[in-house]
Amino acid sequence: MPFDISPRSPRRLRADRRAAVWLALALVGGLAASLLAWAAGQGARREAWEALQAQATTTATLNAALLRSELEKQRSLPFVLAEDPDLRAALATPAATRLEALNRKLERLRDGTGADVIYLIDTNGMTLAASNWREEGSFVGNDYRFRQYFQDGMRLGAGEQFALGTVSQRPGLYISRRLGSAQAPMGVVVVKVGFEAVEDTWRNPEQPIYVTDRRGIVLLTNRPRWRFQTDHPLPQQDLAAIRDSLQFGTAPLAPLPLRPNPLGFDAGAVLLDEVPDAARARLPAAQATALLHAAVAVPSSDWQLHLLVPSEALLATEEAQRRDAVLGITLVLMSIAAFLLQRAGRARRRSAQEQAERQELEERVAARTAELTSEIAERERAEARLQDARETLRQANRLATLGQVAAGVAHEINQPLAAIRSYAGNAGTFLQRGETERARGNLETIARLCERVGGITDELRAFARKGTPPVGPVGVKAAAEGAAMLLRARLEHQGVPLLRDLPAEEVWVNGRQVRLEQVLVNLIQNALDALEGQAGAEIRLGVTAGGGGVRITVADNGPGIPPEIMGALFMPFSTSKPQGLGLGLVICNDIVTEAGGRIEVVSRPGAGTTFTIILPEVQP
Repeated sequence: MPFDISPRSPRRLRADRRAAVWLALALVGGLAASLLAWAAGQGARREAWEALQAQATTTATLNAALLRSELEKQRSLPFVLAEDPDLRAALATPAATRLEALNRKLERLRDGTGADVIYLIDTNGMTLAASNWREEGSFVGNDYRFRQYFQDGMRLGAGEQFALGTVSQRPGLYISRRLGSAQAPMGVVVVKVGFEAVEDTWRNPEQPIYVTDRRGIVLLTNRPRWRFQTDHPLPQQDLAAIRDSLQFGTAPLAPLPLRPNPLGFDAGAVLLDEVPDAARARLPAAQATALLHAAVAVPSSDWQLHLLVPSEALLATEEAQRRDAVLGITLVLMSIAAFLLQRAGRARRRSAQEQAERQELEERVAARTAELTSEIAERERAEARLQDARETLRQANRLATLGQVAAGVAHEINQPLAAIRSYAGNAGTFLQRGETERARGNLETIARLCERVGGITDELRAFARKGTPPVGPVGVKAAAEGAAMLLRARLEHQGVPLLRDLPAEEVWVNGRQVRLEQVLVNLIQNALDALEGQAGAEIRLGVTAGGGGVRITVADNGPGIPPEIMGALFMPFSTSKPQGLGLGLVICNDIVTEAGGRIEVVSRPGAGTTFTIILPEVQP
């Protein structure tokens, strides 16, 4: 067969060169398109991860808020029962008829409040009465001296412990409250709270939820087999101590089937591997489920709520969609560019196609913007609800404070009212006699006394008013004088001088006057409580400004704060007062922090306590 070995024509050579150039461009373009598509897919994966993480954190925060509301609802019951005269009478004289009536009362309270069990324990740890006295597993007659909640209740006045019931074998939170004072305790009332209703709201089996204590032990979960497992291996000595205390019965306290995901974007990626060890060798590694892990603290407790959300399917879908879209767009643009080199007439069609692609991209951006706007609005509503809850708590604190000072303020009002009655009677007598000048003088005196009464009632109304007035410059001297006016009756009754060291000129801080007065009233009342019955007692209220800051000090010469209270001074329900709720300083710290400041405390046994409020100074 003959071969064509004749020289190629220039036209054929140019065609060959063009073909080689097009082949090189196609290879380079294909490689560039692949790299761009891969980078776009990774970007889409990261964006989807961040959106899913934000959504999971919001969901976890809402669940933590619901759990906190359940805790707060149940914590009030033992506080009220600790003041019940029937419980005190039963501890003082445990007669059979009295205990039977108390059993029936506790049974009714349990049915009305939704608590699992309510029971009364004497100082020896023996249960005298219980709401489950009719049941086979009654707590009556059981010894609970070994329980931590009983020991804390007797020693500190209140205690909480999540444990497995030794009789019922059902888990729950035990909330205890001491009856009687620390010097003369009478016993402890305990409310056991179950969380089955809360766990029922976590129904989605695809999203595991669990709550751990400070040691990492799972207390609540929507996966029952995870209960009393741990989020990390515990030391053997800790495991032995927990088992000896019978807090969780005979639970093995084994680690959860979770391990870090090395392919995740951050520490929030975990793998769920619930395949038994015997079967894991026969299954590929892909059997483990990739999850996003979101954890938030449960307010007013040392618990932490964890939410696990499946992530791999969503991330893979977002990645594939973005990668395919970018790859497709890149190839289309490359084809259009090649086509333009061949035929200039296709420029109009390419422009129309690009316009359609831009429209599609704008629609996607608009849709995504709408989704983000909805998420932002939902978050703003959640923040508004949280702010409303905080304002309600502060209002409750102010009303409780008003309840303490109301008697003294009423006494102050009675004095000018008595004088008004006397001057009014005299004015009538003077008018009958025709002594109009003397009657006019009495009426002017009555007007001044009414202004004094109005000033007192205006201060009370302003202090008790609920709402969130606008934030602005607040005069510290005016707030200090307002707090002193509210507490003047108690200061005079208790015989404690309030020594005020205030600057000549007004100094200003940013905030709301009623809240600053609330903080000062709380601190001065705490000082008065500490100085009760002490000779030579005095309170110093000082205000200094300098260096761009304002320092407000409230100091007393009382016995000081016990060291065991100092460590948890600003934690909810931590108090040394037998009748205290332990919320006053928490609210004070919240108000000062919201205003951009902080509270410092210095206390020495026998040498008094000094609270210092530090706030940034502003111009009026």
